[in-house]
Amino acid sequence: MTTAALSMLSPAETAELLPFAPLCDAIADAARDYAAGRIHSPERQVLPLPQNGVLLSMPATAGDIGIHKLVNVCPGNGALGLPTIHGVVAAYDGATGAPLAILDGPTVTGRRTAAVSMLAVRTLARRPPQHVALFGTGKQAAYHVEALASLYPGIRVDVHGRREEACQSFCRTSGGAGIDLRPASGAVDPAVDVVITLTTSLVPVYDEAPRPDRLLVGVGAFKPEMAEFGATSIHGSDVFIDDPAGARHEAGDLILAGFDWTSGRSLADALAKAQDGTGLTDRPRLFKSVGCAAWDLAAARCALRNGSPA
Repeated sequence: MTTAALSMLSPAETAELLPFAPLCDAIADAARDYAAGRIHSPERQVLPLPQNGVLLSMPATAGDIGIHKLVNVCPGNGALGLPTIHGVVAAYDGATGAPLAILDGPTVTGRRTAAVSMLAVRTLARRPPQHVALFGTGKQAAYHVEALASLYPGIRVDVHGRREEACQSFCRTSGGAGIDLRPASGAVDPAVDVVITLTTSLVPVYDEAPRPDRLLVGVGAFKPEMAEFGATSIHGSDVFIDDPAGARHEAGDLILAGFDWTSGRSLADALAKAQDGTGLTDRPRLFKSVGCAAWDLAAARCALRNGSPA
């Protein structure tokens, strides 16, 4: 990419620069950098917009680049036939401050969030997943299905939701992705080895006794009053968190369960323990994702390495 005639990339162009395998690697590098203080990522700033909307400001800097994600969330847009979320991720050269790229914000957020989950699966699951239970039928669920299809083609994915027709519709519209995608209802199939929750639920959608052979990945419950996993699942697991500092304010299921924050470990900890083979116990594992601008910086690095779209 060059600074000449710099324009915002479309969602499709942005997605083309963020394939999931290298994006997972970029996030792993960023997790180590963030833990070591080589990436600076302050808490996001939230400003009000009319009609109950908000503007979210999320900068991050490192030695090579700086990024600033600006995202507008406007709940009333659905009635206007518009997307609820608009935004951009601007990337700048670390040494000169020169602009390098302007990426589509919702696409960056969706793909890097799914990539964080996939990195957790790669790092914390006992084996590559063969059967996944996915709770949710929204945008993040679609990104996660795409990521699973890209990295684990042929696996089975059961889709759980509040309404059976929503699960069926989701499976129809997300079909053809190279995985066995099925609507599900009731309890999670005993054969499931990874559970991923992607909802805005205020009450737990999963609270089974934890199992060493089943990894739990929580992506929703991003406000203190929300909960996807219940106390039974949380307290019986070793808990890893992508951003422990942010989780104290945003990880609703952990907050409501009275989680002991001193026992939580970061994504960087998980990567280090998996690499040296000495730190991961045989206990069940739960990964909580709340997101931070460091992962947007990782996505910008990935996009810049992949160059301009065709």
